[in-house]
Amino acid sequence: MTIAESRSAEQRKHDVLARLEREKDIWVASADADGLPCLVALWFVWDGESVWVSTRITNPTGRNLRDGGRTRLAFGDTQDVVLIDGDVRTYGGKDVPAAAIEAFRARTGWDPREDSDSYAFFQVRPRTVQALNGVHEMRGRHVMEDGEWIV
Repeated sequence: MTIAESRSAEQRKHDVLARLEREKDIWVASADADGLPCLVALWFVWDGESVWVSTRITNPTGRNLRDGGRTRLAFGDTQDVVLIDGDVRTYGGKDVPAAAIEAFRARTGWDPREDSDSYAFFQVRPRTVQALNGVHEMRGRHVMEDGEWIV
């Protein structure tokens, strides 16, 4: 196995922001009050400060995000890992900020509110972001801590 040179913290942050703009799906991990985990891929939009996802409030992910107030987000490529731990704020379809719904519609071509009243929107404010591309990048993988970019 060939180990490439580790990216700088600045390059890792740049790469994370590029993926937030480029990717369409993000893995959303949550757990219920008993610790039962749930993992689903959802469409998302990044507004420059938060990740926005939408799902039905009546399904396990919706309930877990609402009740737990925390999540871990990840991109699907295990060779280019991005993990985002964040705090969740839940919005009903009528309460979601207009800018968020317009950005979501522009990005995905879909307004969940038109499908069902049971859809909610979840704003995820990152607290910690890790970025690594192989074991050699384990050291220095944190590019955000306590909600602040460290680079």
